Amino acid sequence: MSQAADHVAIIMDGNGRWAQQRGKPRLVGHRAGARRVREILGACPSAGVKYLTVFAFSTENWKRTQVEVSGLMLLFKRYIRRETQALIDDGVRVRFIGDRIKLDKVLVSLMDELELLTSQNFVVNLTVALNYGGRDEVTRAAQRMARDVETGKLAAKDVTAEVLAGFLDTHFLPDPDLVIRTSGEARISNFLLWQSAYAEYEFVDTLWPDFTANEFNQLLAKFGKRERKFGAVLA
Repeated sequence: MSQAADHVAIIMDGNGRWAQQRGKPRLVGHRAGARRVREILGACPSAGVKYLTVFAFSTENWKRTQVEVSGLMLLFKRYIRRETQALIDDGVRVRFIGDRIKLDKVLVSLMDELELLTSQNFVVNLTVALNYGGRDEVTRAAQRMARDVETGKLAAKDVTAEVLAGFLDTHFLPDPDLVIRTSGEARISNFLLWQSAYAEYEFVDTLWPDFTANEFNQLLAKFGKRERKFGAVLA
């Protein structure tokens, strides 16, 4: 019996290489990648995907050149302003995960507003990981949990995996069923480390700006044929 992937997470890799292959600046690739998000998001409802999480900017991406980082931050602002009404019209609920402290105040304001404006939508849940890293997320969650223990809100003996998960950025999300990474790289790059403990993975050679809804649907069909054991032995 085939199974559906309710939650798909994507490491959108290959924007820079896509642009360089065409003799263009890396930011051209990032703009092309942003447009690709719209196509994949649009394919989710008919495919039965209720949650889509995309890795937009990692805690390690600050190491890139100032030109690229500044360009990406500007791209995020422009994308939110341009896509807000379409996201509302399409019934997409948008939420962001990651540490917002280091982000530009204008960008954070736009993020907050988009979350509010789409909070009543339910067709697809889009989560954007921005200034996100799995280790950073778990560290921040542990700090928040430790503060609750210190103040007596939480007893150390009551700390469980479920309790810790409630302190994560993704506390409102189910764990991903399928994680896709584009561009031919076969690593998880600090993405959803806790949440993906039993996720299925697909590493594809396609660069993100070339990743089509058709390929997305093919991977979902492939996922549907997998047998997931979650550590158990099935009869």
